[in-house]
Amino acid sequence: MPPFIDRCVIDVKKIILPLVFSGILMACSEAPAPKTAEPQPILQNGQLRFPESNSQLSLLATTPAKPAEDIAIDLPAHLVWNEDHTQRIYAPLTGRVAAIHTDLGKSVRKGDPLLSLLSPEFGAAQADASKAMADFRFADKNYLRQKELHDAGIVARKDFEQAEADVMRAKAEADRALSRINVYGSHSMVNQKLVLSSDLAGIVVEKNVNPGQELRPEQFGPGALALFVISDPGSLWVQIDAQEADVSALKPGASFDLNVAALGDQKFKGRVVASADVIDPNTRTIKVRGLIDNPKRILKAEMLGTARINRSLGKGLAVPASAVLLRGTQHWVFVKKGADTFEPRVVKLSYEGSQVSIIASGIEPNEEVVSQNSLLLAREFRIAEDAAKNTASLNGKSAESK
Repeated sequence: MPPFIDRCVIDVKKIILPLVFSGILMACSEAPAPKTAEPQPILQNGQLRFPESNSQLSLLATTPAKPAEDIAIDLPAHLVWNEDHTQRIYAPLTGRVAAIHTDLGKSVRKGDPLLSLLSPEFGAAQADASKAMADFRFADKNYLRQKELHDAGIVARKDFEQAEADVMRAKAEADRALSRINVYGSHSMVNQKLVLSSDLAGIVVEKNVNPGQELRPEQFGPGALALFVISDPGSLWVQIDAQEADVSALKPGASFDLNVAALGDQKFKGRVVASADVIDPNTRTIKVRGLIDNPKRILKAEMLGTARINRSLGKGLAVPASAVLLRGTQHWVFVKKGADTFEPRVVKLSYEGSQVSIIASGIEPNEEVVSQNSLLLAREFRIAEDAAKNTASLNGKSAESK
């Protein structure tokens, strides 16, 4: 064998032999020990007990049950015009807008003209009134003449009584025709001009009419826009959507604080004036009406805000709402019985809110209830409960086989 081949064989042996010995050593070494599973909680005497090393214990925060105190409840609120001091003006007859006498934001007094219409219908009513007045005057003169003749014994009593009936009928027709036009203002001549006026003093807060616009009464049905809205913004109504459980704190005369997000931290005082007797079937809320003074006119109609009321929750123990679980038709909480032991309790609620719930019975004062990750604890309890049932079933079958 040539010398250089012999050197190559020696070099290959130097490379391969260490690799072979390394593989043998790795094969002979022991495999790593498998990772042990975390010990799971077990069920003992109806309580769930966690091993001290279980990592889930650190997730189960608790809160002591304390006697209930008055709490502040925030309810959605909606500002609207005070309807006791608001008038909406519609067109009572067909016509064309001849003149607009005021504008949005202007002050008006009682009786001030707002709008003039040229209305053929109103002209016909004026004509009927003029004709009825003329007929009444003629019948009245005829009655006086017949009375004189009757008193002188010239005409028969029958003719006098006929004249008397004619004048009474003419007067009734004249009164009817005049009453019709006097609803919209008294007019002594036929000019077809109908003037719509304000019946109260206030501010023009809404205007929905243009010069020359043709108006018809059928255009102003339910839900239609009024030509003018006159109101006094010095006070506003507050429409509050209350939950059934909160109605007792919103009786007429009760006070509340109104906060509007658009106005920052400003607070406005209001009082309840009325509440509905029916629950909205869609939202399951009750409409409550409040009144709030607005002398500086800072608040505006259609603003959205929050009405805050103080509600007495009565007797019971207050716990975080997150601590209460619903299973079927029953409410549950988990009570901490030791450093690593938790007991489920069926409780009765006297109040259930978004932040706090009041427990009427089922726990004692100062007992610690799980307020965070209670759903996790409920899951572990069901798993342990199922495992205990399976174990009991296997033990029963084993006893039968023996």
